[in-house]
Amino acid sequence: MAFGMVGAMTVYALAQISIHDRRRYDAYVAGFMDVLTTYQGRLLAADERPEVVEGEWPHDKVILLSFRDRDAFETWANSPEYQEISKDRLAATTGVVILAKGL
Repeated sequence: MAFGMVGAMTVYALAQISIHDRRRYDAYVAGFMDVLTTYQGRLLAADERPEVVEGEWPHDKVILLSFRDRDAFETWANSPEYQEISKDRLAATTGVVILAKGL
């Protein structure tokens, strides 16, 4: 896409989490990929041992997802399937999720 053109822009969801209930988190993970791919999301990275190269990082895991645009992200995040499995993630982790626009 050229600069100045209007259209869909890839978005990236970056989650940084600390896991305090492994059993519930693993239940979430067991259903995650099926729901993600159903809504055309892509898992780009998931690492429980990321290398911190600068500063301090208080979490256990980083996850990077991509979606074709913000609407696709919101459709996935608000889907009944994701809402159901996310109950385990919310109960099992603390952290942040940020959404960044692609270039």
